[in-house]
Amino acid sequence: MKRRLLFAERMLHGDGSAPFNAVIPICIKGEVHLEGLQHALKKLQEKYPLLNAFVEDDEKAMPWFVVEEGQTHQAIPVRISTRLGGDDWIQESVQEWSTVFDTRKGPLMRLVWVKGPEFSDLILVIHHCLCDGGSAMSILAELLQLLDNGEAQIGKEKPILSLHDIVPAEVLRNKKKILKAKLIGSVANLVLWLVPLPKKAVERKKDYMLNWSLDKALGEQLIRSCKQQGVTVNTALCMAVLNAFKVVRKEAFNNKISCPVDIRRFAPEIKKDNIFAFGLMMVVSATQEPGFFENARKMQADIDKKTAKLDPYETIMMMEESHSSLKHFTKFLKYGKSSNDCMFSNLGRINIPYEYQAFSLERIYSPSVIGPLGNTTTLITSTYRERMDFTLVASEGFIPYEQALAIRDSIITELKQAIGLA
Repeated sequence: MKRRLLFAERMLHGDGSAPFNAVIPICIKGEVHLEGLQHALKKLQEKYPLLNAFVEDDEKAMPWFVVEEGQTHQAIPVRISTRLGGDDWIQESVQEWSTVFDTRKGPLMRLVWVKGPEFSDLILVIHHCLCDGGSAMSILAELLQLLDNGEAQIGKEKPILSLHDIVPAEVLRNKKKILKAKLIGSVANLVLWLVPLPKKAVERKKDYMLNWSLDKALGEQLIRSCKQQGVTVNTALCMAVLNAFKVVRKEAFNNKISCPVDIRRFAPEIKKDNIFAFGLMMVVSATQEPGFFENARKMQADIDKKTAKLDPYETIMMMEESHSSLKHFTKFLKYGKSSNDCMFSNLGRINIPYEYQAFSLERIYSPSVIGPLGNTTTLITSTYRERMDFTLVASEGFIPYEQALAIRDSIITELKQAIGLA
């Protein structure tokens, strides 16, 4: 099986020499055995062809995912460390950010088992060119299912093999859309070629992570307040994040956060359990209205308007016409001045069971991801067992650690004040 990497996947892969890893940590209570883990991972590789893939360039230097048929594939590796405390997973996650996958050999996933007598942390590490948050959650759910019952039936993925598996044929044949995609791709290439860039990138310095969660009462009141005020929880969180950056960053505040949007909402061809890394993106800013929810309602109207205009097929077609600009685009991200405060991704409520036969799933920590393309500042949130969890990733060269602590505290304060719990 072979599939050419799409534009976004090529951007995330680069030449394969720099790490760009998604890290998904969980905490379980109960028994875990290495044989059971290895069996579960093998079953995942049997379902998902791309979990056996490596990346190979063709004669035109275009990278392809390759799965060799009829061959014994490399097993997903498991690294074991001893669990000394409840925060060990943070240190292990940070270590995994900088550990490069050998993408020319594969596989593009590995697992870390932070082993303890009562509690263990399992950390899935997947190259970001392979999957997004939605794919990662499907893989996690099935890993736990197989760990609980090695004979569980998880089916077989029908993998995405080309653009034709994503974009309907009538859209691909639409001459107007083809012309628009080619035109935008050509203009983007020209603009990126003309934009002057600094010769030296911002020194990234030390990467770090903060993780925290809202207490149950605050989370429940936030949901109620958002319903009453006519905004989504996601919009309220965007509002709190922007306000926090404004308070802490002052003149360095850009009033812009980039929010990934799950493409599966708009492209039914991409199934929930399809391994796929492409996502849509939306930029969100705050107005200067007095009052938290007054601002949030204006932001909600803007988000609704932008959401209605999202066209996954047109976006993919345009990006696939932009492969020649990838080198310039990557340079722009690395060397250009960042105009965003951060990337903010809300995975929402994670519907994975809590109780299993031999163990229970105590925590799903919000994933983290970090790569070489410019500003590393990323905030990811998710909700599991009514606990809203946050992971903030950044680098000292972009946001000093002390400012990150202040941003975390300010986000919590903003939410408490907005819903009357301050």
